[in-house]
Amino acid sequence: MAVNMKGKSLLEINHLKLEEIYQIFDLSAALKQKRLTGEPHRSLEGKKLGMIFSKPSTRTRVSFEVGIYELGGYGMFFNQNDLQLKKSESISDTAKVLSRYLDGIMIRTFDHQDVVDLAKYGSIPVINGLTDLHHPCQVLTDLFTVLEKKRTLRGLKLAYIGDGNNMAHSLLHGCSKVGMDISIASPSGYKPLDFVVNESKANAKYMGSKIEIFNKPIDAVKNADIIYTDVWASMGQEKEAEERKKKFSGFQVNAEIVKHAKEDYLFMHCLPAHRGVEVTDEICDSPNSVIFDEAENRLHVQKAIMALLM
Repeated sequence: MAVNMKGKSLLEINHLKLEEIYQIFDLSAALKQKRLTGEPHRSLEGKKLGMIFSKPSTRTRVSFEVGIYELGGYGMFFNQNDLQLKKSESISDTAKVLSRYLDGIMIRTFDHQDVVDLAKYGSIPVINGLTDLHHPCQVLTDLFTVLEKKRTLRGLKLAYIGDGNNMAHSLLHGCSKVGMDISIASPSGYKPLDFVVNESKANAKYMGSKIEIFNKPIDAVKNADIIYTDVWASMGQEKEAEERKKKFSGFQVNAEIVKHAKEDYLFMHCLPAHRGVEVTDEICDSPNSVIFDEAENRLHVQKAIMALLM
């Protein structure tokens, strides 16, 4: 049964109901097929999406800009110097003004509270394109990609190796919402935030799945259906890069680590990948890797999100 999501914002996966997640997946698959066959799907004819980027991105910008265009709408790109956001104008005033001009906002920024405030004070849907706390569009894409490849989600095990960052947080929320087991291996001091782990454990208890946090990658990867990693130093953490390399020594996804997963495991990475750092070329380019299918699916899933919310 279809759920009406019109007018909602997407700030984090934990705010979504299970039926809303699968509604996004169903529409993603339909839109992907329509694009493949060249069938028009301009459900957002004339709609305007404002795209605010405090953090630059290849995949996020291109997929949202192409996506809104293919849906019949128009995307407007703003970098951090194009708006007075938090400089000479409050977020609440900016949200109210943009709501008079636009039909939706996608924002990719540092502080998650900025996204929360845009949604709170505006009257149009706000889509979180990434914050330091969450990356919901990416993880919805990841789960959609797993569903395509494995034909199911419930009962699978995903192992995440690396920094307990926004990707780890959204994977915790996403996997626990759909009934997947998730194990995370991070060095001491770099583990996911406790409140996100606790929220996810509550979801997992309801769905009958499992969440485990480890210190060693080999423990997390055991019998995994999916192995996932991300960069060790995210945007804004460049000064910590060398220190993090030392702390994350032993957390590289390589041929030795993946031996402990299932033979038909999927390798996933949100990209860009620092090849030779968090993952080797051998794994990125292996038959198990779905990183480019995953990247393509950002377009289809975000089109579905825009179509449902806007």
